[in-house]
Amino acid sequence: MSGIILGPALLFCPADRPERYAKAADRADTVILDLEDAVAPAAKEGARAALAGSTLSPDRTVVRLNAVGTPDFTLDCEAVGRTAYRTVMLAKTESPEDIGAVRAALGDVDVIALCETARGVVNAVDIARTDGVSALMWGAEDLVASLGGTSSRTPSGTYRAVALHARSQVLLAAGAAGRQAIDAVYVDIADVEGLAAEADDAIASGFAAKASIHPGQVAAIRAAFAPDAEEVEHARALLAAAEHERGVFTYEGRMVDEPILRHARSILGRADRS
Repeated sequence: MSGIILGPALLFCPADRPERYAKAADRADTVILDLEDAVAPAAKEGARAALAGSTLSPDRTVVRLNAVGTPDFTLDCEAVGRTAYRTVMLAKTESPEDIGAVRAALGDVDVIALCETARGVVNAVDIARTDGVSALMWGAEDLVASLGGTSSRTPSGTYRAVALHARSQVLLAAGAAGRQAIDAVYVDIADVEGLAAEADDAIASGFAAKASIHPGQVAAIRAAFAPDAEEVEHARALLAAAEHERGVFTYEGRMVDEPILRHARSILGRADRS
């Protein structure tokens, strides 16, 4: 694996807007230079040329490719091959064979599998186990569209049941295979409160990072993933107490076992990264 810094706040940047590359890199932890949905068909050739001429840090840059089987996929791979970038995100990943197609074209790259169709979500377990996959991400709107639906969210803004199922399926598949999971974007840019709540749930559920579509969303995601001082202090004290215990023990009136200790270690890990 390339050792890329994966979030916690990833930011999509249209690859046909090279004047935004540096700003995106400055604002986010990881930039996703997008050759797929963010770029109109007529602008894709120019986007690939801009990508090939870019000089962002490979340790903090991902390139989103068009789906395997589309005319743009091969052209995207050729453009990436002219850069130093070694982590790509494959749109509409649906099978282990899709991952194989990327690595056949680009060699030993890391692939973030974007499971955003019904087939991709159903096959997420097999995809996560595939050599070369470094992380999984899910997408709500493409998923619902692949089912013939019209919206991933209810009028109140909460996810519909099918979207929640897909989110959980991708997270579980990633965890079972020892891969990181990235939560989907929050499309209502003005709703910072809703984004913060969703990011809070993402970290509590086990996602390693969350993607964003606007620089203004980065701060809320970082804040959610960075534990506060009280959480860090409690985690350190709990782990210190555990050093003098054997097996299950009681701390501040609550039972503590190994899963609770893993939660504490996770908090300290996030604190070190923030």
